[in-house]
Order: sequence, then structure tokens, then C-alpha cells
Amino acid sequence: MPATPDRGSNPIATPSCRVALGFDFGRARIGVAVGEVITGAARPLRTLTTRQQRPDWDAIARLIAEWRPDWLVVGVPRHADDTASAMTEAALRFGRQLHGRFRLPVATLDERLSSWEAERRQFETASRRRSNDPTLDAQAAAVILESWFNHQRSLAACATPNP
Repeated sequence: MPATPDRGSNPIATPSCRVALGFDFGRARIGVAVGEVITGAARPLRTLTTRQQRPDWDAIARLIAEWRPDWLVVGVPRHADDTASAMTEAALRFGRQLHGRFRLPVATLDERLSSWEAERRQFETASRRRSNDPTLDAQAAAVILESWFNHQRSLAACATPNP
């Protein structure tokens, strides 16, 4: 999936980073995934419903307490021409609120096509659910997190001098 980091907001993850939580932010639902930096793999955890278009901060706090992530990664939607969408600022605000509430590093990632990729993965595994299936949000969060892991690896490879 060709997700790319959001401009200027993604320092390279430190070697001590082991676990990350990924978020696919939406006004009705927020998909959440967990992943390990070492393997670069992520898996969907759950989809949280919002309350009056506000994140369920108590549920997010429970997930953070349970998984004890070193990083939080938020997908930020943009239009195909790289301009901001109506959801861009809302997702960026969500990332700032995550950082303010939990004092963890937050990276943002351009999440274009993450939902499409999540649907493609479900289709390939023959689950063939409807596109409004809430489990797609958690799967999209896993796609976002895996894209971030891949980007971190490419940055680390570029920073490593050749022998």
C-alpha cells in the first residue's frame, strides 16, 4: 500500500521502540491495531465507536494501559492530489490530543488507500464483508501501522552507511 508519512511529523523510531498502536481515525469509528517494530507486522485489535463524534478516551486509555506502546501512529487522510480533506484536520487534532493525554510520541501517516487495501485483504481471505463493516476500520489501522513500520525501515536503511 503506498501510504507515505505525513510531512514533517515522523522522526525515526528509536531502537527502544518495540510496540506501536495504529489508529484509523473516523468521526463514527476509530480502528485500532497493534504491531511490533521488530517483525514489522501489525494486526487489527478492535474498532471503537465514537461518542457524539468524540473519541472514547477511556477505551483508548485501556488499550494503552494493556499494550504499553512506545509509539502511536495516526492515519491522516488526504485527497489524491495531496490536498487536505475535511477529515485531515480532525485526524491531526486527534493525534495532538493523543500526545497531550498520554504523553507518548505520535507519528502521522498519509493513509490514502488504507481502507481500500483493508477491503482487498478481506476479499483475499474470503471473508467478503460489506464495505461498511466496522472490522475494516481495525484492518485499515493495521495497514497504516505496517506502512509506518516499512517507512521506518527504509529511513534506517538510508541512514546506515555502506561497508
